[in-house]
Amino acid sequence: MNNKFLLSATIAFLMIITFESCQHSAKGTKSTPESELPARGLCAHRGALVTHPENTIVAFQEAIKAGAHMIEMDVFLTKDQEMVIMHDSKVDRTTDGEGRISDFTLEEIKKLDAGSWKAPEFEGTRVPTFREAMSIMPRNIWLNIHVKGEDQLPVLVAELIAKENRLHQAFMACSSSAAVKAREAVPEILICNMERQESIWDYVNETVAIKADFIQLRGEITPEYPEYIRVLKDNGVRVNYFGTDSLEVIKTLFEYGVDFPLVNDIIHTIQTVSELDILPVKPEF
Repeated sequence: MNNKFLLSATIAFLMIITFESCQHSAKGTKSTPESELPARGLCAHRGALVTHPENTIVAFQEAIKAGAHMIEMDVFLTKDQEMVIMHDSKVDRTTDGEGRISDFTLEEIKKLDAGSWKAPEFEGTRVPTFREAMSIMPRNIWLNIHVKGEDQLPVLVAELIAKENRLHQAFMACSSSAAVKAREAVPEILICNMERQESIWDYVNETVAIKADFIQLRGEITPEYPEYIRVLKDNGVRVNYFGTDSLEVIKTLFEYGVDFPLVNDIIHTIQTVSELDILPVKPEF
């Protein structure tokens, strides 16, 4: 009897260990190792904004379908401290409402039509929350989260990124002061320095000094670009560029070492530049 009991107990114990090990492995698959993220590619600015209503779920879905290597979105805070996705501080341009986002509750903003302004077929499209947008994102592309606010917003964004197990792929594009707040709350959070300076060299040097993970260059592409990028890469900083859909400009940016140009027409631009050997293959979702 004792031997049978010991055998049963041993089997039960081994089954528990095996189950827990499987559970641990399953949890581990939720986040993609950084090595599996695209090294270079195209960033869909506000999703597929040329063909779809920007910063909405349908725009993000189309960008994913097109094979975007990075997706950019903008986050604002509502009156009741809820995070929503919209580029402007007012709802006027991209919805049928009027007023500042900060004057709307989430319930009120969810009643707005965020699609009809683009085309009749998008009627009834709603403003997504940050959580809703994150929930549809693959785990093997970069997420460029432009934080539109200071105060508590940087902390809330960083905490949600951590809670959703997206620290390996999502970075906050924000001011240096917002970065400080975010890092105090979530030390592992990735940062894109958006505190642009009068000169590009000042911008580059500050980005290195604050140990940011990304920078977002813009404006005229000068002969000094390769030197800027060399310094950034020597310090482990990835380089985004805002923004262009020009094949010639994109090719130059890649040649100079830029990692991710931001494009508006992701569907057609990614098709056009896919013939370039320097462009990574379409990621598998």
